[in-house]
Amino acid sequence: MTTIKQDSHVYRLLTFLSYVGEYPLCSLQLFGSKEVWRKLIHKHSQRQEYRIPGHADKITCRLLLITGKGRCNVTNDCDVREFLNYVRHNPRFLYSALYAFSPASAMELFESLGVPLKTERGRRVFPQSDRAADVLAALRSYAADAKFVHGSAKELLIEDGRCVGVRASDGKNHRAAHVLVTTGGTSYPATGSDGSGYKLARQAGHTIVPPQPSLCSLVSPDPACRQMMGLSLRNVTLTLLKDGKPLFTEQGEALFTHFGISGPLVLSASTYIDDVQLHRYIAEFDLKPALDEKTLYDRLTRDFAALGGHSAQGALEKLLPNSMRPVAVKKWGVDPATRAAQITREQKMTLVHLCKHWQVPISELGDLQHAVITAGGVDTKEVDPKTMQSKLCPGLYFAGEVLDVDAYTGGYNLQIAFCTAQAFANNL
Repeated sequence: MTTIKQDSHVYRLLTFLSYVGEYPLCSLQLFGSKEVWRKLIHKHSQRQEYRIPGHADKITCRLLLITGKGRCNVTNDCDVREFLNYVRHNPRFLYSALYAFSPASAMELFESLGVPLKTERGRRVFPQSDRAADVLAALRSYAADAKFVHGSAKELLIEDGRCVGVRASDGKNHRAAHVLVTTGGTSYPATGSDGSGYKLARQAGHTIVPPQPSLCSLVSPDPACRQMMGLSLRNVTLTLLKDGKPLFTEQGEALFTHFGISGPLVLSASTYIDDVQLHRYIAEFDLKPALDEKTLYDRLTRDFAALGGHSAQGALEKLLPNSMRPVAVKKWGVDPATRAAQITREQKMTLVHLCKHWQVPISELGDLQHAVITAGGVDTKEVDPKTMQSKLCPGLYFAGEVLDVDAYTGGYNLQIAFCTAQAFANNL
């Protein structure tokens, strides 16, 4: 077991991520230099138990199977009508809640709590400090007057068709006039999102739309992904093709893994896939989005002239990362022994096309355990959109990811959690 010191980077990371249910890939940097965290890979690739000194709490998780950016994208600075365009499932359900507590309201709240904010690309809103721990501290301060009971709810207490409390796993009954279920989905069960909220909802007669991963990695049958495992692509453009037609295009970062592809771009693209078994999906990368095909061809011509004595693979040293070159040569179809000076115009054109249209076939979505959020959940037709109260069981309410509402990446999902919870609070 690894002991984590209080106020350390890892402690702050784990406490906050356990709070919001997100695990950022770039958080590896919090361990120190690249050389330092690389040495931790073998040890922390397995599920481990982490103990916080001075507390009885223990956290069990895989530190390296993490996604997102880790700075707490608290919301998206757009108006409500535009926001709803980025909600994948049941956007109309959120209409009242979002107008009552808009992204602007969320930003005002955090500013009032002493967390200065900034808006970045795609109108994503972050704390100016880039410290998720600051958001956690603000939320804890906001809830300072609340009474917390630690434990898990085993079942609802329902009397005469009304929810009047919960029975904890230790057998104690906790009675309340209002019971709000905010247990999340089934993504990252190590954080506590184990689907228990669905069990409680079913007890009250609710329908559960089957959970599925959203904002997740993508699985590919292409063995080249495994060959390039660990390679991070920056400033590339990803286009998701469905039966040859583009669904999504965005520039950013992606990562090759042992099972396929991941990274911020891939997570965003994954939300556009609903029927992977019925259609042909391809992730197509433009490795050089800043260069058109003619400019890239001219660059290759200069590179090959300067490296005329190098092999075809060696001639790519200025063009592609090291781990990508042998894969590129194979896809290119050129004899590896060919010298750069011998490469023909047609072969250079083929290489240009490969760099501008590097394709990765997609066979399935990544699993729920490592998805950022869960799509599906409590059927919104059975919940009052103004108050979040159950239409089947008075006194019972739902908010956040446990509902069948999810959105694309960019701060939208946290905003959904905020506004649905506020809808509940406004109507007490």
